[in-house]
Amino acid sequence: MEEQEPFWGQRALEAWPEYLDGTLLTLELTAISVFIGLVIAMPVAFMRLSKNPFIWMPTYGYMFFFRGTPLIVQIFLVYYGSGQFVSELRDWGLWPYFREPYFCALLTLILNTTAYTAEILRGAIQAVPYGEIEAAKAVGMSRWKQITRLILPKAWRIGLPAYSNEVVFLFQSTSLVSIITLMDLTGVARKLVSQTYRTYENLILAAVIYLAISYLIFFVFKVVERRLTAHLRQRPDATAPAPKPQEA
Repeated sequence: MEEQEPFWGQRALEAWPEYLDGTLLTLELTAISVFIGLVIAMPVAFMRLSKNPFIWMPTYGYMFFFRGTPLIVQIFLVYYGSGQFVSELRDWGLWPYFREPYFCALLTLILNTTAYTAEILRGAIQAVPYGEIEAAKAVGMSRWKQITRLILPKAWRIGLPAYSNEVVFLFQSTSLVSIITLMDLTGVARKLVSQTYRTYENLILAAVIYLAISYLIFFVFKVVERRLTAHLRQRPDATAPAPKPQEA
């Protein structure tokens, strides 16, 4: 008696522990890259706005390179390219890090998202109304208070929609780290495809996981955006017609 063929997707679902591990690695890379990239992007954005050519020109070059080249090329440059500088990296004590695919992938993702985030923040800072900055100066605010209490909060409200797209783009771009042997979500799916020859089951399951998490990220940013811009939305009773005066 012939063995009954398992229903569509059964073998892929049986591998859920591996998919879970891959998803956790993908989320870990995304979370660390977003956090560190966001911290670095703020000073980088202000360096880009500097009028000193010795500050803004190198910053512009860094942002231009990482925004103008494919992420996969950047991963190859860091992971495979570092092998050409083994002696120098060993002298600096950095080779134990650069020979690890996890470190190279994380470093590349951080550098990439920092460039994009800094550009988003730069545009948002320039979009802050100059009249508000002049008002802050008029009341005696120091430059530091202007940045922390006015410019950055206003800039983040302006740039938040674009930044949410960058976070989702970074999350999806982590799929490229599988090419340097990391078993992220895409890496797990590719391994299972090579083992079971069931392409659609494994890749569609991976795609569904990416889709669900992407829309969860969008939802979280939408909630944050609504809370940050609550004071800008018109109150429900603001458009209500004024009551007519009662006749005598």
